[in-house]
Amino acid sequence: MAFSDDVLTRLPDEPYAEISRRVRDGDILMCAARDPASRLIGWSTQSPWSHVALAYRWPSLGRIVAFECVQQMGVHAVSLERFISQTSSGAKPYPGKIVLARHDDLAASQSASNQDALRRMTDFAVDRMGDKFSLGEVVKIATRIMLGRFKRHMPKTLGADDEYICSEYVAKCFDRIGIQIQWDGLGFIAPADFARDPKIQAVARFRTR
Repeated sequence: MAFSDDVLTRLPDEPYAEISRRVRDGDILMCAARDPASRLIGWSTQSPWSHVALAYRWPSLGRIVAFECVQQMGVHAVSLERFISQTSSGAKPYPGKIVLARHDDLAASQSASNQDALRRMTDFAVDRMGDKFSLGEVVKIATRIMLGRFKRHMPKTLGADDEYICSEYVAKCFDRIGIQIQWDGLGFIAPADFARDPKIQAVARFRTR
């Protein structure tokens, strides 16, 4: 089943140290923030969900990292501890709430084939790092957001290629291993679509202050 917006209040907030032990590779970080860029995403989807990222463990460094795509930097990675404490622009504390979620198709198995899929997903996520937005790419993204607000289907010419909004980037990572995030084809794959996907479950809510 999908999870509803009430997880933002129903789930108790827990400190990073408690949740970090339960984080698995490929987990989804669902954000509901109130900064201007986040408000734009929320406005377009009429939803509190404004940002999505992927969590992975980096054993050799003893860190969990979040892969994300943001307008200022494009695709990059940041430690999960920092991810939940501030925005990509450095605003502290994080102006909103963050939920750890998990896709059933990744949660169901820890088999060798599942680990191979996670490796392919990670390879794709890393290979996109450093991609930055040009003005033309930002215009394409903004157009997709507007189409989403007004319930218009996205023309193929506006589809994400080397430029992504955060949720499009994460959806592409899942698509790399044959997992499709369900959406209605209107505008763009939004953070709200992850919350509505029946195979994605909320696990815990981070304490961000």
